[in-house]
Amino acid sequence: MYRKNEMIELNITSLTSDGDGVGRAGELVFFVPNTAVGDTVRARVLKVKKNVGFGRVEEVLTPSADRIAPECPVSFSCGGCVYRHISYEAECRAKRQKVIDAVTRIGRLPEELVRDIVPSKNIDGYRNKAMIPVGLDRDGKVVMGYYARHSHNIMHCLRCRLSPSVFNDIIADVYAFLSRRPGLVYTLQNRRGIRHIYLRGTAQGEVMVCVIAGKRRFEDDSVLYDSLKEKYPQIKSIVVNVNACDTNVILGDRTFSVWGADSLTDTLCELRFEIAPEAFYQINRDQTQRLYAKAKGYAALTGEETLLDLYCGAGTIGLTMADSCKELIGVEIIPEAIENAKRNAQNNGIANARFFCGDATAAAEKLREEGVRPDVIVVDPPRKGLTPELIATVAEMSPDRIVYVSCDPATMARDLKLFTEQNYSVKEITPFDMFPRTSHVESVCLMSRRKIRNEETI
Repeated sequence: MYRKNEMIELNITSLTSDGDGVGRAGELVFFVPNTAVGDTVRARVLKVKKNVGFGRVEEVLTPSADRIAPECPVSFSCGGCVYRHISYEAECRAKRQKVIDAVTRIGRLPEELVRDIVPSKNIDGYRNKAMIPVGLDRDGKVVMGYYARHSHNIMHCLRCRLSPSVFNDIIADVYAFLSRRPGLVYTLQNRRGIRHIYLRGTAQGEVMVCVIAGKRRFEDDSVLYDSLKEKYPQIKSIVVNVNACDTNVILGDRTFSVWGADSLTDTLCELRFEIAPEAFYQINRDQTQRLYAKAKGYAALTGEETLLDLYCGAGTIGLTMADSCKELIGVEIIPEAIENAKRNAQNNGIANARFFCGDATAAAEKLREEGVRPDVIVVDPPRKGLTPELIATVAEMSPDRIVYVSCDPATMARDLKLFTEQNYSVKEITPFDMFPRTSHVESVCLMSRRKIRNEETI
């Protein structure tokens, strides 16, 4: 049995879904972050369980052909990027394999259904959203940046390669403001200061600054706001979100406009979308347009269909398809997002769309009871995927096609298996790299209803 802090030599043969390298020492499998397939490394044992161990690279003895020098000085300690140390081509191969592994092992589906991954044209500066935690270190100094991997410890970092430069500049200025006023940082004792700085941007270069704090007002808040407005003409909106709850949830229930608009407007797939702080909106705009185009192609709309968009958010997916269907129905549980969706339809002159607020499972059941029979259903669920009840209800609606947009291959594969038991066939899955350098991968899947003839499924 290996002991903690013992040094071992490992050949890295594969990667986990989280991007950790996998190597075997005797009968034990070790998971080691920041390694690449083909590496031979000397690793320090950190923890050993019954069948697996966890290690940390101390020395790369023989580097993989995929290994490159990380461009980011904090990539090995930050919890965001896990693929900075390998080429982008190797990253895309790993992400496609992640989808294949989930589809074959969990979904029990053939590997051939997974098409080539669609790479991102930009691997840096692509994020239109950033949430930066704010805290104090043990010495009472202000820290801002990103959470270290698998922890809520803030790793101080004011510049992220994934964010546009204006985001990084704003964060640096907020840090300069707070470093002179550490008492304005939220703690469990004061419950009033700043917890996060939340930034959103558009393709037009406009920026929203959302300050997440324990109270609506805090000392010298106008000094901060005025300095940002004066320095950055890109800022079109400043809002405060109030959250004094002792949870890991970032946004609170109340948002107040401080200056400018209370939302931003972005252009996506030639439509204009209004985005509130609370509304879901894809982070990589250019790649989102490609993903939505694939989803629309899978939907194969002719202008005569009723399209149901579940988990519709601000209506982005459904509204990009509205010009090709007879009626669009969108369902979302977040009230602010539904209001956004309604305004987005109105602002784009789309008259064949209606949206209502509700839980996707309950809403789908309600529509089924009303006799609504959608020809095509699009689902874009959160990471936890769909409920078995929703899958059953969707299947009972008998749409000709289901387009599943997924941010988690494992839950997608689990759900696809259930759909195949409900008279649906999986036709094709296309992975998209929406979040370069991170472990995440999105997928778009097409399912079609199997035809029934003489009570036999064919």
